[in-house]
Amino acid sequence: MFRMVDFRRALTLLALGASALGAQEPQPGVQVTGAWLQEPHPGALVTGAWLQQRLGEPGILVLDIDSRRDVYDEGHIPGSHFVALTAIPLLGGAGFEPPPTESLEAALEAAGVSDDVHVVIASRSPLSATRLWLTLDYLGHGGHASILDGGMARWKADGRPLAIDAPAVRRGSLTPRPRPQSIVSADWIAARLDDPGVVLIDARAENEYTGADGGTGAQPKAGHIPGAGNLSWESLLVARETDPSLHPPDTLRARFQAVGARPGRTLVAYCVIGTRASMVYFVARMLGYDVRLYEGSWHEWSGRDLPFVTGPARR
Repeated sequence: MFRMVDFRRALTLLALGASALGAQEPQPGVQVTGAWLQEPHPGALVTGAWLQQRLGEPGILVLDIDSRRDVYDEGHIPGSHFVALTAIPLLGGAGFEPPPTESLEAALEAAGVSDDVHVVIASRSPLSATRLWLTLDYLGHGGHASILDGGMARWKADGRPLAIDAPAVRRGSLTPRPRPQSIVSADWIAARLDDPGVVLIDARAENEYTGADGGTGAQPKAGHIPGAGNLSWESLLVARETDPSLHPPDTLRARFQAVGARPGRTLVAYCVIGTRASMVYFVARMLGYDVRLYEGSWHEWSGRDLPFVTGPARR
């Protein structure tokens, strides 16, 4: 994903990233400084090389989340545990509110998540990975979870080891520390539409944002929330199908700044049902922004008597 020539270059990039953040304080629970590479502790994003060196370590739990078990059985990261996409009530779905903490805790413990392990999320779908990370972050476990940059596509393309055996899952013990402030409601947004300190980010494709798509069954109205900027989740990736790696930090930061992200401002990401917005949320957290997710997203907003606009993307 983020290909490093050597560790010295990595340190230089990290220093530049920290400088660009200026006086902005990192958000609790996420190692922003080491978002792309931090030795010996991982940040929110880890490379395949980092993970391969640590396969089998007791403090590392690799979760392979997917909608299909057969793709896992055909070849997965050695020691990784399969997690069915439907087994965990992930945030960034069709609900307007987060699932009960108790159900999240039970499902994650069944997958082996514990307070004393660092979770590395590997997936064939970037959005499945970010939804799981978002869920862990909501429970206060974001500082102990990372996403494998490029997921399984990058892992396989780099010729890294694969296995077909499925290791036994040992139930975990997780202490939830919910962060309810990370999720906002339609009413919360409606009360702040004129607040310059709140930046709304629409993670949908441009034709959905402008209303050119005409709306769908999940989007009773076409258009976007007033004042929102458009930052498609796919624009954060090198190539969705062939190389779903994140762009370098300077590129990502520039794209966030283009829609109004600044230190001291609160970002709110939304899409149709919160799934695509989970990618924007994840990257914003890595960059050190104060970011929230609007779980109900356009599906809820367009179904209520709330203001909306159509027209070209704001640049």
